[in-house]
Amino acid sequence: MLSVEGLTSSYGRIQVLHGVSLEVREGEIVALIGSNGAGKTTLLRALSGLQPISGGSVRFEGAPLDRVAAHRRVALGIAQVPEGRQVFAPLSVADNLRLGAFSRRGGEIEADLAEIYGLFPALAEKRGAAAGSLSGGQQQMLAIGRALMARPRLILLDEPSMGLAPVLVDQIFAIIAGFRSRGITVLLVEQNAYAALAVADRGYVIETGRITLSASGAELLHDAGVRAAYLGL
Repeated sequence: MLSVEGLTSSYGRIQVLHGVSLEVREGEIVALIGSNGAGKTTLLRALSGLQPISGGSVRFEGAPLDRVAAHRRVALGIAQVPEGRQVFAPLSVADNLRLGAFSRRGGEIEADLAEIYGLFPALAEKRGAAAGSLSGGQQQMLAIGRALMARPRLILLDEPSMGLAPVLVDQIFAIIAGFRSRGITVLLVEQNAYAALAVADRGYVIETGRITLSASGAELLHDAGVRAAYLGL
């Protein structure tokens, strides 16, 4: 579904991504793990069209994405859940969700809203509340729900467990695992390497802007180097 070949990207004179290559197959959950500053968020931003690339190529379902504007990528079926949630704080929960469907037309948006409220009952209870008044966990649910409102085929998830209590982390990752049954493919960036690899079909390790290791999620969980560097074992 997603093919990345030799991708490079920079912030001014500072090159962050150095020839990154990876693939995400339809129906998979693929985890990308690495330390702070390794280039994880930069890669997701490049894939969603928010960060310019200076070399390499990105293809979605076989078609090149390199010159496709970010909002056009949403219409093609790619949605990003950004690091830090980035909800529209003054707007209501309901309006945040409706904004997720900005590229859509038709009468099914209200039905999709009802489905999101069923998936996240806490949002249903606070649908009229300002998004900025929600807890961190509720805001993360809102950010995921907003992405789902675009009816994506591929979701780019950036640090969904950041700042959440362990019980909420378990809940969020259960929802991510459930994306398979919804026909949604996932590329997941996450510092909680154990939780990410536990739900992932495959995973990649990125270090200083380079992919250094790739294997199944289970294999990476048991890799001695990964366990020492990212799992604290």
